[in-house]
Amino acid sequence: MTRLMISCGEPSGDLYAGALVAALRSREPDIDVFGLGGERLQAAGGRLIANFDGLSVTGLTEALRVLPRSWSTMKTLVEAARTQKPDALVVIDYPDFNFRLMAAVKRLGVPVIYYVSPQLWAWRAGRIKTMKKLVDCVLPIFPFEEAIYSREHIDVRFVGHPLVDLAKPSRSRDEFLRGLHLDPAAPVVAVLPGSRPNELTRLAPVMIEAAPLVARHVPNVQFIVARAPHLSDRLFEGFGVPGLTVRIVEGQTDDVLNASDAVVTASGTATVQTALHGKPMVVLYKLSPMTYRLGKPLARVDIYAMVNLIAGERVVVELIQDACTGEAVATETVKLLTDTGYRQRMTGKLAEVRSRLGGPGASARAADAVLHVVHSQHVA
Repeated sequence: MTRLMISCGEPSGDLYAGALVAALRSREPDIDVFGLGGERLQAAGGRLIANFDGLSVTGLTEALRVLPRSWSTMKTLVEAARTQKPDALVVIDYPDFNFRLMAAVKRLGVPVIYYVSPQLWAWRAGRIKTMKKLVDCVLPIFPFEEAIYSREHIDVRFVGHPLVDLAKPSRSRDEFLRGLHLDPAAPVVAVLPGSRPNELTRLAPVMIEAAPLVARHVPNVQFIVARAPHLSDRLFEGFGVPGLTVRIVEGQTDDVLNASDAVVTASGTATVQTALHGKPMVVLYKLSPMTYRLGKPLARVDIYAMVNLIAGERVVVELIQDACTGEAVATETVKLLTDTGYRQRMTGKLAEVRSRLGGPGASARAADAVLHVVHSQHVA
């Protein structure tokens, strides 16, 4: 029986882990998968040795606050690898944690597969040396990443982006809006404030400030806030702005995006999800002042939105740090809703981004690659 250890430390990674495990189980129904994850991994049949809830933060200084919990989780996972002897470790994104974990588990003689590889092209390029030393196979989800690893003679297989399969609404736009007692004929702004508490702490006030400014220029505008699971109600209290039509829904991001005419989103995976729905967007990125000052010299790019990085140009507007204000968000959102030519140019570019993400079946291709590594080890 094949036994795999998986480590993912945030909601997007958990989504990909769940899809990967489902694909693995369709090939080997008795496969045993355990490790660090969340509800999606568990629902797909994985055993949670540890739950990442509370570990996921953005920023260098923010990460210091979760270090004790992080180290405790690390020790638990390494001990599980020692006693349960997996055939391979699959780490998904989350590099600051997973680099340490894979170093410890590699010392136990366990092959390492990196799925959703770290963004070496954008941040701390020197990590390629660690990847070359520790990783047996890299499975990137963006096509331009393949050449980075090939140049270093690392076994790499571009599998495509799993969201191509996963970013699907569960119902029609009209049905979803009517279920929320909203008017399908009126404009809808989707608000995606992020999945980490510290993200919401910084971005929610900006989004809340922007909403009435948008309403001042766009009659009958409606707002739907996509709430990630397991976040405190306190983080969303401010969205109840008097005089505005606002709905907050949990766990239905694809339905929210499908129903929208424009999107205000935190940077990260949500920008790719938005692009897959073909929706024009403005992207917000804001860290603590200290984290931003410490991190900026280490960055190799001057753009942050994933869709812009994939496109190789500024397809969507990014409002970064001091530029991320309620007035700026409102100005761009109004433009997205009212300037037809601007919208069409942006959605055309977003269609090009989607075409670069690979076809359907990314999770299946990743599962095949994982099993190939495992079975090759057994043959050797």
